[in-house]
Amino acid sequence: MDDKANLLAFDLAAATAHLSMADSALAKLIAEMRPFDPGIDHTQSPYEALMEAIVYQSISGKAAATIFERVKALSGFGNDGVASGAKHARTLAGTELAGKVSGNGRVPTPVEVLKLTKRQLRKAGLSGAKILAMRDLAQKTIDGIVPTHDEALKLSDNELVERLDSVRGIGRWTVEMFLIFRLGRPDVLPIHDLGVQKGWSVAYGKRHMPRPKELEKFGERWRPYRTVASWYMWRAFEKAGYATTNKIKKPQIKRKIRIKIKRVKIVVRKKVAKKKA
Repeated sequence: MDDKANLLAFDLAAATAHLSMADSALAKLIAEMRPFDPGIDHTQSPYEALMEAIVYQSISGKAAATIFERVKALSGFGNDGVASGAKHARTLAGTELAGKVSGNGRVPTPVEVLKLTKRQLRKAGLSGAKILAMRDLAQKTIDGIVPTHDEALKLSDNELVERLDSVRGIGRWTVEMFLIFRLGRPDVLPIHDLGVQKGWSVAYGKRHMPRPKELEKFGERWRPYRTVASWYMWRAFEKAGYATTNKIKKPQIKRKIRIKIKRVKIVVRKKVAKKKA
């Protein structure tokens, strides 16, 4: 655990001590759950991490892993679809790939992605939307909008969100996951993440999920270590299990909004009644 903690960009012991002092419910989670470990991979560039994120969007992990292997197998392809010195290969699912592959185990470079045809990318299992997203990611990497790993380390969280959120198909949540699990930033709170929301409901004995703004306001007590607090919300969600978390209701509508909706319904009913009369 100490070796992993030493890889972090912040003092984990100081973070957990701060959070335990600031929040008794969180202190209990920290004492009971496994230690914070985001499994940071410093070998993966922002471009590679975001390409993987695009492939994994909206499909099961197993299917995404297979498609991602097919995408990596396309690295080294020329315009004719054949890599120099390549060999036949199969995906993780055992399906033989069309053409030949380089077998170097890396994702295609931005230049290679832009040279790949839509047909090649479709055969790898990518949807039209993901192909457009990958090409936009490749172009923005070439243009310098998507930074290198070393450049990313020097940019603030907000600067990275602004840059990476501009890539087609990449939203704020994906950038937040990148900040946590690739850069190890200490103060990220994914207020729209379902696991964090439901984990919060479990940890604080709530029947409803918090509204994003409500969670953001509550999380002020966790600064400057909201990443670590989010981690423990995920652990609370996991420990509770789906049988419990599926019973957690959607965020409550504010009283003012409920009153407004009620008034609108009354007006509509009166208009309908007047027409019938």
